[in-house]
Amino acid sequence: MKIGLYFGTFNPIHIGHLIIANHMAEYTDMDQVWLVVTPHNPLKKKSSLLDDYHRLQMVHLATEDYEHLRPTDIEFRLPQPNYTVHTLAHLQEKFPDYEFSLIMGEDNLNSLHKWKNYEVILQNHDLYVYPRIKSGTLPTEFDSHPRIHVTDAPVIEISSTFIRKSIKNGKNVRPLLPQKVWEYAEHNLFYTK
Repeated sequence: MKIGLYFGTFNPIHIGHLIIANHMAEYTDMDQVWLVVTPHNPLKKKSSLLDDYHRLQMVHLATEDYEHLRPTDIEFRLPQPNYTVHTLAHLQEKFPDYEFSLIMGEDNLNSLHKWKNYEVILQNHDLYVYPRIKSGTLPTEFDSHPRIHVTDAPVIEISSTFIRKSIKNGKNVRPLLPQKVWEYAEHNLFYTK
């Protein structure tokens, strides 16, 4: 089985995340897409993150009606800070019959050379890259790499940061979130302070 791993803090998960994840599940050779809720990205400040449990719960709520999308908290049980190469090794050990690929935006591909052991990742895993308007072109060293697959996924210009700021400023962001996620965030007064 071929599994696409879509990493993110999902703080909160929004319709843009679902559009990308569903596109990868429906229009590539992946059997499933697992949304990996990251407890802490080593490159981000932890202070802006909602509690791990709440972010995972929102991903559960957002994906429960999608047959090929699955939330996972696999990184919650790994030593922190964690790196993608460690998560991939852990998953490969736990699920030896599965083939794991990474899903990432063009902007992440531009900083791939900064990732811990990125050469090992590229040697053992396919990368499915979706377009982002602001990122421009692919780095030349990855231009024709056999493991990198540039997809024609829709370009989404919604960000979790924009959603959090909008909620804090009293704006209606309901159309940007799956209904159950919006209800959960509203009920818990997330991002209002």
